[in-house]
Amino acid sequence: MPYKEPKIEKLYYTIGEVSKMFDVNTSLIRFWEKEFDIIKPHKNKKGNRLFTPQDIDNFHLIYHLVKEKGMTLKGAEKKLKENRKDTIENFEVIKRLKEIRETLVEIKESM
Repeated sequence: MPYKEPKIEKLYYTIGEVSKMFDVNTSLIRFWEKEFDIIKPHKNKKGNRLFTPQDIDNFHLIYHLVKEKGMTLKGAEKKLKENRKDTIENFEVIKRLKEIRETLVEIKESM
């Protein structure tokens, strides 16, 4: 069995790393930060934004609602305020299914 590198989870992500994760411009990340109050990045002494894994999860949720489902920003904000628990649960199911698919594809390619 081949050796697998352990996954190392970072504590903070820069705005550039976040924009690459979602394949969007950094200006969109800054815009969503202003529009959605669930995203609260830490700022260092220079003023650079540092996003936590919780912020990344919130970005995934917003990205899913706005880009994948086609909701407006107001609609996504309303949905997050009214049905936050249900929205997060549905998103977690979708996220888990994507992870399972990736694992199955890896298994298929290794055969």
